[in-house]
Amino acid sequence: MSRHPSFKPPGGLTKKRNVLKRFERVELLRSRGQWKKGDRVVSLVKTKPDE
Repeated sequence: MSRHPSFKPPGGLTKKRNVLKRFERVELLRSRGQWKKGDRVVSLVKTKPDE
């Protein structure tokens, strides 16, 4: 069953995600200087999202 729209919290159902998608991880690593063009996109190092 679905919930009635009036039960939604006032900011929507958005939560802070603690798992990044691969393209988000690559962009974060690139901004930190830990990934450069030509590096592999598989087996990336663990990253935490910026606060």
